[in-house]
Amino acid sequence: MEATKSIFEGLDWVVLGIYFAILIGVAVWVALQRNKNTEDYFLAGRNVGWFVIGASIFASNIGSEHVVGLAGTGFSSGTPLAHYELHAWIVLLLGWLFLPFYIRSGAFTMPEFLEKRFDSRSRWFLSVFSLFAYVLTKVSVTIYAGGIVVSELLNLDFWVGAIGIVVFTGIYTIVGGLKAVVYTETLQTVVLIAGSIIITYLGFQEVGGWDQLTKTVIEVSPEHFNMWRPWDDPEFPWAGLLFGGTIVGIWYWCTDQYIVQRTLAANNITIGRRGAIFGAYLKLLPILIFLVPGIIAYALTIQNPEVFSVIDPETGLERADRAFPMLVTTLLPVGLKGLVAGGLMAALMSSLASVFNSCSTIFTIDIYKQISPEKSEKFLVNVGKIATVVIVVLGIAWIPIMEKIGGGVMYQYLQNVQAYIAPPVTTVFLLGIIWKRVNAQAAIVTLFSGLFLLILRLGSEIATNEGLIDSGFLFEFASINFSYMAIWMFLFSVALCISVSLLTSEPEYQKIQGLSYGTLSSQDRLNAENSYSTIDIILSVVLVLIVIGILLFFSPIFF
Repeated sequence: MEATKSIFEGLDWVVLGIYFAILIGVAVWVALQRNKNTEDYFLAGRNVGWFVIGASIFASNIGSEHVVGLAGTGFSSGTPLAHYELHAWIVLLLGWLFLPFYIRSGAFTMPEFLEKRFDSRSRWFLSVFSLFAYVLTKVSVTIYAGGIVVSELLNLDFWVGAIGIVVFTGIYTIVGGLKAVVYTETLQTVVLIAGSIIITYLGFQEVGGWDQLTKTVIEVSPEHFNMWRPWDDPEFPWAGLLFGGTIVGIWYWCTDQYIVQRTLAANNITIGRRGAIFGAYLKLLPILIFLVPGIIAYALTIQNPEVFSVIDPETGLERADRAFPMLVTTLLPVGLKGLVAGGLMAALMSSLASVFNSCSTIFTIDIYKQISPEKSEKFLVNVGKIATVVIVVLGIAWIPIMEKIGGGVMYQYLQNVQAYIAPPVTTVFLLGIIWKRVNAQAAIVTLFSGLFLLILRLGSEIATNEGLIDSGFLFEFASINFSYMAIWMFLFSVALCISVSLLTSEPEYQKIQGLSYGTLSSQDRLNAENSYSTIDIILSVVLVLIVIGILLFFSPIFF
């Protein structure tokens, strides 16, 4: 991929340079605070405040695949996939339902929690499964999206820019551990939100305001602002997105080490929950600052296609994922381009830093320490740093593969893959917490069955797309909408988990004391009641009402 002409002028480079200098300063300051043990390195000493936790949750979620991909889906499809951005209410589930059990268990990682709740087989499965999933989806897709941003904004070759930022991110993640990640993410969150708000504001100015935006878009694409497509819509059925999306959301927000690790850095449930509540409010922002700009870009290409275009100069084809970078290159004045470019790079770095740290934590705590339990804390911290280096190398190695799939809408691609990964993991965690009868046999059978269905679905999709099959069971299986597939896989997993649990012996309830609702002691219940206040409840209810309001606004009632 060739470099594009730089859109930067002197002041832009100054602004970008100041941003990176501040970022390096924060990382160095954190690195000077010595990481004495694995708890310091992987969980920031369990002493992080709610504001930092919430900002880190948001920054971890909002990577460059969101900035590029969500704006791209806003450009090409409109608002249907906004269902996934309204998962703010699921972040509340993390704080209110899941987190008390995680903190009570004292677990460093989600695989470790599964071992405490079930047995070591579940821990090993989730550890290996998570590492492969991170490298093949989160790391590689984020690097590819970051490469698009760099090649669009800077006078750098795609490979030089993408690899450079990956190496830079890997260095401060390796040096400082989770503490460096969460504190730099707090800074990056501010920069990213500020830059995106500016581009949204200028976009509205250029397009002529909200009324002109809706008028322009609806004349060409009447369904662009409607989140509630027919239930049998081939791409975005409302029932699939609402219910299937919830299954994916619970997996991502409530069971994935990538996100949950931020809340585990709190020193008590109250702080962790408030961090989740704050993160939930931040999660509402992407619709306004990423998806709406994509729609604005679509309207501008209709109004003035000679100035505003997402045509790839190399292929001559329209690429929706160029929408957000196109707005930066055409709308922003000198100086602000540097700020927004910093925000876009912040999105890339914060997302990569999070997954690097999560991967090193899982490898060190759930794999290496289980094999060599006699190693010292200092040695394990060094193993975590080496693991991060390996993850960085693997992520870079997968860039060519991501280039092959980069022509589509990246955000939609991610949702497809995650729809097949999520159901069995969601089932095991959710049932394991709410029903004490679920045992280790049921957990491992459910996880392996889900893996089999994942392979079957992806294999049948590839065979269908390559024209190897055009009829029969596998063809029909591959033709089911991705969101409905998530629902069917979840229902199958729930039925299987319940059946195996009832057909096998009960777990030893004494060993899982406090890890499931049915095993809570009176002291556990008292501690839970004392861990929240009225303001926590009010803020949570208000957020749910906001989500409902947005769902109603982008509906046939108004569009």
